[in-house]
Amino acid sequence: MSSAAVRGFFATAAMGFALCAAITVHAAPADTTAALEPETSDVVTMEPPKPNWFFVDGGWDMPGTSIFDGDSGKMVGMVETRRLADMAIDPAGKYYYVAETIWSKGDRGTRQDMVSVYDTRELKLVTEITIPDRILIGSRKNNFIISDDGKTGFVYNLSPASSVNIVDLVKRKFVANVEVPGCASMMPNPGVGFSALCADGSLATVKLTGSKADITHSAPFFSATDDPIFDNFTYDRKKKETTFLSYTGQIWTAKLGPAPTISAPFSIQAAAGIRPGETKPLELNWYPGGRQPMALHRATGHLFVLMHMGEYWSHKASGTEVWEVDLATQKVVKRRPLEEPMNNIEVTQSDKPLLIMDGEKGTALVIDLATWEEKHKIEKAGGSTITVADPS
Repeated sequence: MSSAAVRGFFATAAMGFALCAAITVHAAPADTTAALEPETSDVVTMEPPKPNWFFVDGGWDMPGTSIFDGDSGKMVGMVETRRLADMAIDPAGKYYYVAETIWSKGDRGTRQDMVSVYDTRELKLVTEITIPDRILIGSRKNNFIISDDGKTGFVYNLSPASSVNIVDLVKRKFVANVEVPGCASMMPNPGVGFSALCADGSLATVKLTGSKADITHSAPFFSATDDPIFDNFTYDRKKKETTFLSYTGQIWTAKLGPAPTISAPFSIQAAAGIRPGETKPLELNWYPGGRQPMALHRATGHLFVLMHMGEYWSHKASGTEVWEVDLATQKVVKRRPLEEPMNNIEVTQSDKPLLIMDGEKGTALVIDLATWEEKHKIEKAGGSTITVADPS
């Protein structure tokens, strides 16, 4: 192409661009005045806790306590719980209570201890009840308990002596601090107050009259030095009974009241037809273990225990089998191997109960107890203690 032709081409192109620009300048502007539809803000409401729901404490790795529907395997909500917090469910299903501690500057500054009250339908913070202090340990379900009538909360404390903060959940106020020397791991004692395990091997019963407390003790029935009891034991609200499990596998039941009666123990290993657990070192046997090693299905009286092969004092080891114990006959009726070790176990209290487990990887398993079918495997559900509602 000649230089004259090239110049002609660019001149024509320039005129075209100029014409387009002129048209653009004189074109009517787009209508930007159309009003956007306003957003409608709403709040999703939930149902009160159902019998097959379960609550998983996130522990150190995950914030909050996640709420799962065991039937669908779906997460339905989350209760705001900080690290080392303890959560309890209102027996009437109206509130979630969280005993927790915060600081004004994250992990330093002014310390504040409280029981936070959340509405179960909207997970909305209703109020905070200030308390003097509380123990900071976490993953201990019996450090914060609610009376069977839902009117009183009991928060364990250690600053520096063993004591319990009494909280009026109706009037939403702190009532009193009761010293319980050498005792911890509480359970409700309906019509009386509460009971707690003690270092001398006894069961303390604390009778409350207003802010006054009268403490009595049972005869020692276990050795806190030689064969301690797991602190995440079970409580049956309907029968007013507690079931205890020791590191070697001894099982007791305690009928609560003004003067609790404690059964003679039996060995879970002997109930399975093998040698009972011992405290001798280097003696391999099946032992219970985990952070939350036992769960009780109240209606059937069957206890589910995480067991592992090891030696005495391996009580923190995760379970590789689940043993189902009939407490009435004192027999192990089933042994179930696990594909991966589990550290926490709980069972829902419905007509079609589900066994819930989680482990160090934070994966939760949902098992149909009737068929032992794995209904759901939930990744990153949380790796700490599990709570279920008690409809009794």
